[in-house]
Amino acid sequence: MMFDVLLIGGGVSGVSCALVLGSAKNKPFATEKKIGIIAHQKASSLQNAVFNNAYGIPAGKLGSELLEESLAQLNHSYPHVQQIQGEKVLSISGTAGDFSVTTNKSAYKAKIIVVAIGAGNPFLIEGLENFVAPHQKIPAVKNRIQLKNNDHLVSEGIYVAGVLAGHRSQLAIAAGSGAAVATDILTLWNNGNHVMVHDAVEK
Repeated sequence: MMFDVLLIGGGVSGVSCALVLGSAKNKPFATEKKIGIIAHQKASSLQNAVFNNAYGIPAGKLGSELLEESLAQLNHSYPHVQQIQGEKVLSISGTAGDFSVTTNKSAYKAKIIVVAIGAGNPFLIEGLENFVAPHQKIPAVKNRIQLKNNDHLVSEGIYVAGVLAGHRSQLAIAAGSGAAVATDILTLWNNGNHVMVHDAVEK
């Protein structure tokens, strides 16, 4: 199966991106789109986090709980977004519209890829080495990296989100980064007409 977009990473930015993409399911330009997320979470920095200063999240919420709850929300609200569990991406090859993503267990095809994993060094996905650079907003002593990008776009068909996009490690920033990438992809699907997806209370 060919995914219209395949997200790599089940942390804050990846799931945020998936939620916004999934929420556009009734838009004419998104109805038939196949969306997948390789929901790898083991290396997420949220595993050891506790949140007291994140907008909309109750004080004391554990990051490990948030990881589980966010994927459950994605599954409940937007079950058409295919969640791929227990796999780690090893390599990416191909060009926009025809990418191949190889994991430790399988292989997938995708027209668009969103890389939303952590910024740890070394970067272990083959095929993107030429885009790796020292992180510009994290102290050098922490030895973090980012992917070179222009407003989240690494190269045609490949986006990066979250800390790996060069943002600081803050939950609200990572979530916003993922949402921004989603709206960019939706805008692309909508022939360049800007897209934002909102729900409203019925009156």
